[in-house]
Amino acid sequence: MPAPGKEDILKAAERIRPYLHRTPVLTSEIINTITGAEIYFKCENFQKAGAFKSRGATNAVFGLGPDELMKGVATHSSGNHAAALARAARLKQIPAYIVMPENSSKVKIEAVKHYGGNITFCIPTLEAREETLKMILSQTHAFEIHPYNDYKIIAGQATAALELTEEKPGLDLVIAPVGGGGLLSGTALACHYFSPGTKVIAAEPAGADDAFQSFSQKKFIPSVHPETIADGLRTSLGSLTFPIISKLVSEIITVTDDITVQAMKLVWERMKIIIEPSSAVALAIVLQNKQKFAGQKIGIIISGGNVDLMHLPWI
Repeated sequence: MPAPGKEDILKAAERIRPYLHRTPVLTSEIINTITGAEIYFKCENFQKAGAFKSRGATNAVFGLGPDELMKGVATHSSGNHAAALARAARLKQIPAYIVMPENSSKVKIEAVKHYGGNITFCIPTLEAREETLKMILSQTHAFEIHPYNDYKIIAGQATAALELTEEKPGLDLVIAPVGGGGLLSGTALACHYFSPGTKVIAAEPAGADDAFQSFSQKKFIPSVHPETIADGLRTSLGSLTFPIISKLVSEIITVTDDITVQAMKLVWERMKIIIEPSSAVALAIVLQNKQKFAGQKIGIIISGGNVDLMHLPWI
């Protein structure tokens, strides 16, 4: 099956429209002054289930046929895809079986429970997540919906950048965080089809830089023992996302957790909105590289806002 085309993304936008928000695009004069850039924040922290993941999960679930839906759906996720899939399954009135690492944040576990997801915990490694999911699939015969390595997921995630480029045409570049690559590959496809003059740059934690390594060496390098506050970005690229990223993304820039926390705090303080560390990495690379981005018209995908308020990184 080929990567999502223009029509696949437009079809995804149409499919998910009744169930999701068209999230706002916000600006901050003070952040523009600090960075020297003109930044437009696509606020997926205001999305259903608190993150862009609802776009892909809803497109994937609502794109399944009756036979595929019969036994429910299943996935592994550290949180945002888990909640998004549980919500989409609830809308379809089918069960959702979710494998979550035991170190998932409390707020994300509670969100999955709220939407009726059936959670199985595992040790926090990709291997353990995949093995536990295999066991769940054999027991339930549910349909697997991967967090990012799925073209329906990618097409759904692409709709965030589609909306951004519709609302703010003529962007010089769009920055998206990268973990597994679903949002990044979707963003790259959306810009390629709907705003071809817009470059796409990825932001990645320095302590989980497998995408940077893979991109630089032009071969897949898995994530091994990632260490970052950005819990949504601790996964490896997928076999479907990596080729799209290699072809359409201009650059991947890494950033330390210290600067990510600064960026997160800046947005909380100045924009009065809640974003999570995985979202903050996109602004963090601009703060870290002000000269590089000065004078440019930049779209930033704020990927989510699911934060444990009892464990904020600056307290």
